Amino acid sequence: MKNKIKSALLLLIGATTFACSDFDELNVDPKAAGIEQVQVEYILNNAIINAQQDPHIAERAFVLYWKTAARHQLTTGIAGGTYNDGWSSDYYSYLSGWLKSANLAVSVAQEKINSGLALPYTNNLLQFARIWRVYLMSEFTDNFGPMPIDAFNGTNPEFKSEKEVYYFMLGELADASSKIDLNAPEIPATNTKYDQAYGFNYAKWQKYANSMRLRLAMRLSEVDAAKAKTEFEAAASKPLITAADDIFGVSERPGWDALTGVMSREWNAQILSATLNNLYLGLGGINSADVLPAAMHGKIKADDYMGIKYDQHLPTKTNDPSTGFWLDGLPAKMDPRAYKAFIVPGDFTNPDFCFYPSWDQTARTTKRNLLNADGSKFIEIDASYCWNAHTIGNWGPVSSLNQVRNFVGTMPRLSQKFRGSESKRIFFADWETYFLLAEGALKGWNAGTTAKTAYENGVRASFAYWGLSSHADAYLASENYNRAGTSAKFDHTAEPPATVTKVYIDGYTGLPGVHTYTYPSNTIYKNGTVKNDQLTKVITQKYIAQVPWLPLEAWNDHRRLGLPFFENIAVELANTDLPDLTASNYMTNSVKFFPQRLKYPSSLVNTNPEGYEVAVSLLSDKKDAVLTPLWWAKKQ
Repeated sequence: MKNKIKSALLLLIGATTFACSDFDELNVDPKAAGIEQVQVEYILNNAIINAQQDPHIAERAFVLYWKTAARHQLTTGIAGGTYNDGWSSDYYSYLSGWLKSANLAVSVAQEKINSGLALPYTNNLLQFARIWRVYLMSEFTDNFGPMPIDAFNGTNPEFKSEKEVYYFMLGELADASSKIDLNAPEIPATNTKYDQAYGFNYAKWQKYANSMRLRLAMRLSEVDAAKAKTEFEAAASKPLITAADDIFGVSERPGWDALTGVMSREWNAQILSATLNNLYLGLGGINSADVLPAAMHGKIKADDYMGIKYDQHLPTKTNDPSTGFWLDGLPAKMDPRAYKAFIVPGDFTNPDFCFYPSWDQTARTTKRNLLNADGSKFIEIDASYCWNAHTIGNWGPVSSLNQVRNFVGTMPRLSQKFRGSESKRIFFADWETYFLLAEGALKGWNAGTTAKTAYENGVRASFAYWGLSSHADAYLASENYNRAGTSAKFDHTAEPPATVTKVYIDGYTGLPGVHTYTYPSNTIYKNGTVKNDQLTKVITQKYIAQVPWLPLEAWNDHRRLGLPFFENIAVELANTDLPDLTASNYMTNSVKFFPQRLKYPSSLVNTNPEGYEVAVSLLSDKKDAVLTPLWWAKKQ
């Protein structure tokens, strides 16, 4: 064991950018460091810090995979069924390295205890390392599927089923949480810098373990309900992340290292998605005039106005209920978090406006053209103070006629608050705990609270994060439907009418018209018969609250439940990577129309073919494909 640990230490020292300075502080030659000299804090720090994702891997995993799959941005990519083996290989390699560090922290701590070299707080460090290892394992298995439980120690791993992995993770969290000694002597202040999330606060680490146990237990709700209920209720009875001060987050910093912002690359447009927009519009009934500055009030449109109809320049073969229209202004009512997360085009004096890319004027350019079929200008669109979002997918010939739809200066884009590497990357927030408790209570599980109380606490926690607490009461009392047919008031479960009359202007004739708006049918949830039940409310609010930090969790919920409503991508022409979605069935949702996982990288196939074959054999349909559902996910 000691030789394995020493070998692992040497590998860690060679791989990390933090090694030299930190070992210098210890007055120890890093290559000669023995078990008695190496600090567990240092190794755990590397496991946590490096998993923040440097810009190279953050762009590939966090932005291009997770945010796209979760519909947190306007990008087709994996949402259209595609994948990139280079990105997956890089992510697999990085993630394996983070897991090696976490495993090493566990091994060193245990060896110190076994050898009588433990400090009074080494046991707690051991538990923290186990907890963080579980998070990393969950990230691995929720992306790829089957994974090794005892691997990442230098030998070819033995892949285990997702069920085995989940049972192991839940057991680890329960045991580690129970073994944290809240009365142990504090870790010296000089070493708390090695935990940039909690500063080695014992109680907070315990809350993180218990809340993560809630999360992972709920993941099993549709496939292993008895186990999910048992684990959920056990976790719910213990201290949880229920306050902003308990949030597990790590501060970002400008530059190019593991702490640089995950959404900081200037060439990533990060435009508002149609999915988010349909959830935001109208939800909570808050007037835009109560949120936006006076200079924008003149651009706010009537509540029954759809916009200008440009159906020759926008796709029609999608079940996006808003498609075909350009809103030449701002919506009358909107979830106020939308205006905080995504900044209105042309709002250049807003300190949160994102001017990326900094090397050109595209973010400041709000005028673009719609073209005629011959390429000549049909009309110039000025997108200043206009709020729009369009569906992804294959637009066919329409795409080349529309210069507005995905241009950085004409569409709402993610706030600079999240792009400048000056925020905290959140891994687990108080609102998620509340929404998990609400879902559990709806299932009849003992959550220690009512579903309504937990739901409203979750919404309030999210509003507090955005500085919008003054609007929370009115929002939670609202029976106003969003474009998906869901309202914010928990006790308001009346379904929306089948259709609503809206007005518009024909963009080709200039004449007014009447549009019969039809609420979309989310056929992968209760066959599309329900739009405003309480579970839909809970998951809708959870999805909105997780923007922008937790796209992986948003993707997980959609894979598990089919909630909230994701519109089908456009099929003006066929999408070759989503062969089951066609021009004849685009009004009906199917699990086959949405990405389910990342394929294993070719690097695994090449280096461990036997392990790869075992891993694939454990997948639900024995196929290593983007569209293969994971064990805990919906299958139809």
